[in-house]
Amino acid sequence: MRRRLAWASVTVGAVLFVGVCGEWAARRELTAQEDANHRTLEVQSLSLRGAVARYKHIPFTTAQQTSVQTLLATPADSKVTQRVNHYLEEVNRRVGSDALYLMDAKGVTLAASNWNEHLTFVGDNYSFRPYFRDAMQGRSGFFYAIGTSTKIPGLFIATPVRHEDRIIGVVAIKLSLRDIAQAWSNVGAPVYMSDARGIIFLSTVSSWIYTSTRALSQTDLDVIASQQQYGLQSNYPPVPWTARYTDGDPSYQLVAAIDGASKKFLAREETLPEFGWTLVVLSDWLPINKARYTAIALATLLTGVLLLGSLYWRQRERRFTEQRNLRRELEVRVRDRTRELGEASAFRKAMEDSLLIGMRARDLEGHIIYVNPALCEMTGYRNDELMGRLPPYPYWHPDDMEQHWRDNEAAMSGQAALTGFESRIRHRDGHDVYTMIYTAPLINGSGEHSGWMSSVVDISEQKNHDARQRQHDEQLQHAQRLASLGEMASTVAHELNQPLMALSNFASAAKAFAEQGKQAMLMNSLDEIVAQAQRAAETVRRIRGFVRQRTQGLEANSVANMIANAKALLKPEIRQRQARIVSHCPKSIPAVVVDRVLLEQVLINLMLNSLQAMQNTPAGEREINIVAEHVNDEVIIQIADNGSGITPDIFDQIFTPFFTTKPDGLGLGLNICHTIVESHGGTLEFKNRSGNGALFTLKLKCMA
Repeated sequence: MRRRLAWASVTVGAVLFVGVCGEWAARRELTAQEDANHRTLEVQSLSLRGAVARYKHIPFTTAQQTSVQTLLATPADSKVTQRVNHYLEEVNRRVGSDALYLMDAKGVTLAASNWNEHLTFVGDNYSFRPYFRDAMQGRSGFFYAIGTSTKIPGLFIATPVRHEDRIIGVVAIKLSLRDIAQAWSNVGAPVYMSDARGIIFLSTVSSWIYTSTRALSQTDLDVIASQQQYGLQSNYPPVPWTARYTDGDPSYQLVAAIDGASKKFLAREETLPEFGWTLVVLSDWLPINKARYTAIALATLLTGVLLLGSLYWRQRERRFTEQRNLRRELEVRVRDRTRELGEASAFRKAMEDSLLIGMRARDLEGHIIYVNPALCEMTGYRNDELMGRLPPYPYWHPDDMEQHWRDNEAAMSGQAALTGFESRIRHRDGHDVYTMIYTAPLINGSGEHSGWMSSVVDISEQKNHDARQRQHDEQLQHAQRLASLGEMASTVAHELNQPLMALSNFASAAKAFAEQGKQAMLMNSLDEIVAQAQRAAETVRRIRGFVRQRTQGLEANSVANMIANAKALLKPEIRQRQARIVSHCPKSIPAVVVDRVLLEQVLINLMLNSLQAMQNTPAGEREINIVAEHVNDEVIIQIADNGSGITPDIFDQIFTPFFTTKPDGLGLGLNICHTIVESHGGTLEFKNRSGNGALFTLKLKCMA
C-alpha cells in the first residue's frame, strides 16, 4: 500500500510538474512572440511614419512657389499653366511620388505632374475628397483611397495654398504604399492595416483586402461611396476570423481562414492617430503550442532521468540546437531590419541632399543641429562651421542685425508667420542673398517638441527680375509719354504760336501808345503781354511735367482731379481737333489708392486714342463722354467716343505689345494702360458702342 501511495504521489507530482513546465514554456514563448510582434509594430509604424514624413513637406513647399500662386490668380494663363506643369513634373520626378497636383478653391485641378500622360489629373474635380476639404479649412489633409483617374490606390497628402489671409487653392501629393506592403512580406506573418471604419485596405493576405473588421452602418457606406474612397467597391463583407480578447492584455488570439485553411494567430495592434489607421501584426500560434509540448516532453524526460539518461541527453542536445537556430534566425532578422533602416536613412539623406531648398534644424536653445548642402551653398559656410552655432549666426547680414534678432525671437517662441518671412543674409564671399524662411515645430520620435525646422528659399533671382521688370516698365511708360508728346507736337506748336503772335502785336501797340503818351492804353497792352506770356509758360510747364514726371507710389487720389488734369493737358489737342470732352464725376465718388502719375497717363492715352479715332467724324459730332460712378466697392470710369470703333478682327490683339493700326504708332499705349491698371488690382475692358464708336471701361477698387 505504501508503495502504491508512493507511486501515486510520484505520478501526481510528475503530472503536475510536467503541466507546470508546459504552461511556463507556453507563457515564455507567448511573451517572446508578444515582444517580437511589438518590435515589428514599432519598426513598421516607424517606417510608415518615415515614408510620410519624407513627403509631407513637399505640398507645403510647392504651395509657396510664386508661379503656383500666380496660376491660381490667373488660371486662364496658358504660359503660367505650362510653367507650373513642368515644375510639378520635375519635383515629382525628384522625390519619387506618384503624382503632385494643384487644385483651385473649387477642387478643379489646374496643373499636375502627369499633365502630359493619358490619365492626367488636369481638369478633374476632387472637391468631394476629404483631404481637399481639410486643406480648404486650413489643415493638412491625409486620405488613403483608390484614384478616380488611375484606379491605383495611394495615400493623398494635401496642404492649403494661402495668399495673405485667404486660402486660394490646394496642393496635393499622391504616395504609393507599395514599398511598405513589400516590406511587410518580409515579416513572414500576416500584417494588415485598417481605416477608422475597420475596413482593411492594405494586407499581406490579399483575400482580406476590402473586408471589414466590424459591421458597417448605412451611413458609413454612404460616406464611403460619396468620397469614392475605394472606387466602385460597395460591399465590405466581414473578415473571416474570430477574435478572443483578454482584459488588460494588448495581445489577443485570432482564428482566421487563409487559403481555405483555419489557423490560430497571436495578434497585436497599434493605433496611428495622425492617420486614423490601425496597424496589426499577426504571428503563428504554432510555436507557442510547440514550446508547451516541448516543455512537457522535457519534463517527462526529467522524471525518468535516472532510467533514461541517454534519452534525456539527446533531447537536451536537440533543444540547444533549436535554440541556436532560433537565435541565428533572430540575428538574421535583426540584421535585415538594420539594413532596411540603414537603407531608409540613406534614402532620406540622399533626398534631403538633392533638395534645392535650404533646410536648417535648431534645438530649443537655438543651436544649429542640422543643415543640408543647399543651405551651405546658399550661405557659403561648411556644415562643420554651422553645426552647434548659436545666434548671431555667421551669415546674418550686418546691416539687418536688429531684424534678424526679432525674426529669431519670433521663430523660437513659435510666433513665426506660417506664410514665412523675407530675410536678407550675407554670403561668405560678401554678396547679399535674399531668402524666404518658413519655420515649423520639430517633433521627435516620442512626439515631443524638440526644436524648430526651417525651410530657406533663395528668392534673389526673383527680386532681381522684379527690379529689372519695374525698370523696363518705367522705360516703356516714358517711351509712351514721348510718343504721345510727339503726336501732340504740332498742336502744341500751334498753341504756343498764338500767345507769341499776341505778344508781338501787344508789344508794337505798347510802343505806339508810349510815343503818343496814352498811359492807360499802354498799361492795358502791358497787362495783355504778361497774360500771354503766362499762357505760353503754362503750356510749356504742362508738357515738361508730362515728359519728366516719375511715379510717386500709391496714395489716395481724387478721381475728379485726375480726370481734370488729363483734360487740361490735352486742351490744345482738343481745340486743334475741334472736339469737346463732357465729363460727369459726382463729388460723392470715394478716392482711390493709386499712383496718380500712372493713372493720369492711362486717362491721357485713352482720351488721345478717342480723339484720333474721330478724325473722320464730322466736326460738330466729335464728342468724348467721360462718366465716373461708384458701384459696390469699385469706382468705374467709362470713356466713350463716336469715332470709327474697333474692328472685330483685332479684338484679341488690342492689348498686345507693339501691335498698332497707326502708320507711325509704337503699339505700346494700350498695352501699358492694361499693365498699369492690372498692377493696381483693376481691370480695363473695351467694346464697340451700339451706334458707332468705342467704349473703354476702367474699374478700380475704392478706399474702404
